[in-house]
Amino acid sequence: MTSENLTHVREDGSAHMVDVTEKAVTTRTAIAEGFIYTRPDVIEKIFDADLPKGDALPVARVAAIMGAKKTPEIIPLCHPLPLGKITVDFDRGDNYVRVEVSVKTRGVTGVEMEALTAVSTAALTVFDMIKAVDKYAVIEGIRVLEKSGGKSGDWSVTDKPASEGK
Repeated sequence: MTSENLTHVREDGSAHMVDVTEKAVTTRTAIAEGFIYTRPDVIEKIFDADLPKGDALPVARVAAIMGAKKTPEIIPLCHPLPLGKITVDFDRGDNYVRVEVSVKTRGVTGVEMEALTAVSTAALTVFDMIKAVDKYAVIEGIRVLEKSGGKSGDWSVTDKPASEGK
């Protein structure tokens, strides 16, 4: 692949921030998910707010929101965006916690990175809160589920052909 195919690479091969100044302001959303796998007894402790470090889910929710807001500070080529809404939800499984984050803005570029950063931050926070009771917990499956707004249009993982794999 040559540099003319890569939006964040100049002809000389150096990285740069893409110019979005001429892009239309539209409402943009992204939803991402991720999973923290642990033992069933630890899932019970998480949802009963009975961990040695305290109640993990409210802490992870605030961490996710903070992570989304700080995305351009930790992902080098991301544009700072005025985030209008961030929703963080947790679903309980027998041996996992599923994190889902929805991020919304009116801006000139999408919020997929903010949603992914929020999910990652929430998952890392849950891991930190449970590591005293399960140091073998695993974080997996962080991905964008859907996005809307912008020139490339709307899409969802349910739109992806089976031939494209996971």
